[in-house]
Amino acid sequence: MGMTISEKILAKASGREKVEAGEYIVGKIDLAMIHDLTGPLTLNVMKEVGYDTPWNPEKLVIILDHQVPANSTVTADLHKQLRNYAKKHNLKNFHEVGRQGVCHQILAERYVKPGMLVVGADSHTCTLGALGAFATGIGSTEMASVILTGEMWFRVPETIRFELKNGLRRGVSAKDIILKIIGDMGVDGALYCAAEFTGDGIDSLSVDSRLTICNMAIEMGGKTGIVNPDSKTLAYTGAREAPFRSDPDAKYASTYELDLGMLEPQVAMPHSVDNVKPVSEVGEVPVDQVFIGSCTNGRLEDLEAAARVLRGKKVASGTRLVVIPASQSIYLEAERRGYLREFVEAGGVVCNPNCGPCLGGHMGILADGEVCASTSNRNFIGRMGSTASKVYLVSPETAAATAVEGKITDPRKYFRE
Repeated sequence: MGMTISEKILAKASGREKVEAGEYIVGKIDLAMIHDLTGPLTLNVMKEVGYDTPWNPEKLVIILDHQVPANSTVTADLHKQLRNYAKKHNLKNFHEVGRQGVCHQILAERYVKPGMLVVGADSHTCTLGALGAFATGIGSTEMASVILTGEMWFRVPETIRFELKNGLRRGVSAKDIILKIIGDMGVDGALYCAAEFTGDGIDSLSVDSRLTICNMAIEMGGKTGIVNPDSKTLAYTGAREAPFRSDPDAKYASTYELDLGMLEPQVAMPHSVDNVKPVSEVGEVPVDQVFIGSCTNGRLEDLEAAARVLRGKKVASGTRLVVIPASQSIYLEAERRGYLREFVEAGGVVCNPNCGPCLGGHMGILADGEVCASTSNRNFIGRMGSTASKVYLVSPETAAATAVEGKITDPRKYFRE
């Protein structure tokens, strides 16, 4: 019996030739990440045990991204703690305000390569599985142990195979794929499983789209989302080879099939990510705010799709649009291509790369009774501000169409020839 890519990566990390689902292993970590919300908690744990020297400074990345620039004295102090720690240990991989982006995007652009074992003190670290790595989120206490030892124990997860077939129709994108899957699977349908996305459908998608899909694997309980690396992965990461791919005879817990050619835009209704409906069944939902950004959908192809819809149009009266590119490199390229000008000329506001309103922390918090159509990844009560607000999760295409019309809108009419 062969192994899945997840099993191969964990076998390599534990120094073994073979592992099986359900086994416990201790793996050597290739890369660890903390940010401005989880990092200070990790520092506090290390302070309590009396040690704070990282096992390998080159493998630790610290990114300020959740509330950047600081929006309060409390946040400013958290940033200061991380700056001081980075300075104390001469950490080169510290991403300061103005040289940053959303943590998972920065890791994708600069650090992660196929075959790596990556942990981050953030639940959406599973995003990086799109690059053929085993990437997963861990708690701040676990991260303290990783920083001090460079190791962590894992239970080898079972793998669910998600077979994506055929190509997407115009106006439908990766966010619709993963919303459909989560709607079918439920919030615990892949609990502690590796969600392996495969098939000619995933092969046809860009790396940006694969990152979107893997980003939300945690929303159905997954330990990670992962894609077998190919030529697109190598070109994106600059890696010379793809060290691991799943064997043809690998064992899977189950298989889920989805025909992408039959998919229509999807919407996750309040207040759960698995409360998903096709846009045609949503009904009349006026919105106060549209948010395009986050570690799910703040990439260049997302901004390109949104700009196409908004080009030459205006944001509807009574609706506001907030756009946040996921990294400085994306921001600069979107500016060079004219996308940012189109957002501003349409009546939107473009902010510096950060997590922004996704977690209700900054730059677009919702008031009582307000409704937001968001390209982010969570919509539980109070996620983006007031506990009396509502969040609908949508694709960048749907978000842009919604901004134009002031209500949740099927974007496909904007993509007709």
